[in-house]
Amino acid sequence: MSPTATLAEASARVAEQAWTQPADFAVAPDRALAPQPHMPAPVPAKVTIEVAAGARLAEIQLEWRDLLARAEAPNVFMHPVLIALSACYPGTRSVALLAWRDQAGGPQLVGVWAFVVGRAPRSVIPISVLAAPTFAHAYLSTPAIDRDALDETLHAMIDCIANEPGLPKIIALDAMREDGATMQALDRVLASRNSAPCMLRRSSRPMLASKLDGKQYMEKALSGSSRKKLRQHRRRLAEKGVLESKIISEPETVAAALEDFLSLEVAGWKGRKGTALLCNPADATFAREMVAALASHGDAWIHALYLDGRPAGMQIVLRAGTTAFTWKTAYDEAMQDFSPGMLLLEDYTGALLADPRIACVDSCSYDDSSFMAAWGERQAMAELWFDARRGGSVAFAHISRLQDAYLRLRAQVKAAYRAGRRR
Repeated sequence: MSPTATLAEASARVAEQAWTQPADFAVAPDRALAPQPHMPAPVPAKVTIEVAAGARLAEIQLEWRDLLARAEAPNVFMHPVLIALSACYPGTRSVALLAWRDQAGGPQLVGVWAFVVGRAPRSVIPISVLAAPTFAHAYLSTPAIDRDALDETLHAMIDCIANEPGLPKIIALDAMREDGATMQALDRVLASRNSAPCMLRRSSRPMLASKLDGKQYMEKALSGSSRKKLRQHRRRLAEKGVLESKIISEPETVAAALEDFLSLEVAGWKGRKGTALLCNPADATFAREMVAALASHGDAWIHALYLDGRPAGMQIVLRAGTTAFTWKTAYDEAMQDFSPGMLLLEDYTGALLADPRIACVDSCSYDDSSFMAAWGERQAMAELWFDARRGGSVAFAHISRLQDAYLRLRAQVKAAYRAGRRR
């Protein structure tokens, strides 16, 4: 019997008892919580939570944009339009927790946290959880919350999940920013609720946050020999035709450029692996609808390197407030000897650093292994589960440890497979 099958059978036995265990037991912590300066008081009544989906999310565009100006961690993947677009995926049930605070001029949106109801990513445990991000091509699960209302908003959101009959009580966060004030607040809130999280994995991803201009930054990021090589590639590519670097930002031209991107991506290794957006009609529809919606507000654009009008490399960029996200990239493999991806990275690094709207850029990379590791800054990321119920539960302790064991075994099998291929 395979290890995966054994784990699956064990998880099924635990899952049968998952919701029958009493919820008034403290969960033994899977990691030590860092000391916090204070324990927050119970959530003030001034923050109320609305569970929303579908058409309701389309009604809060102005409130969302206002929240972004106050958010501690702007996250484009919590955009109400993107959450509503999960309808592109049949059978998907997404929910958004909207946090409102009473103000003299009326309710003010102070937080948005969206989840999909279903099995957790990379899990064989047959239970439903609240998982974030809400769709496969999203790369950050951090809620967008007013920086002045972090603790009380998180308290209210988690209480809502714990008390809402139709929602699972286990929250699975696949890509939570670990080094920000929102994560620190979540640690404090969970500690005060006696519901310790289970930390499943830590990693880091490249980010761009610098006061340097593009030329200065690349001089610092790359060695002299690497920069010389890129200059040679650019010169040799320009000898083959007219080489142009463009930023495409008008909604109509963005839509046309996106079609070029989709064709470029599916023609490469992602197409051969079946992971390109065009390989799944729902993914392609989602991408078109999302980029169009964001571009109409200046929050999506495409950087492209063209040779005689033919795209050599393309990068889709999304924005939420002062944070940009390098969402998807593709390049022409017929030109790979000229490193079109790195040439384009050089171009859009300079453009993003020069953009006064942008304070930092999230690479959306899974780790440090991609070419975007040229960016010198790093963002700490965490994959974790926690129980919304105060005091946690014995069931959660068992289930989370089973998931941790499964992920460790999975990593060992992958490492052994890669080692075998290298022999």
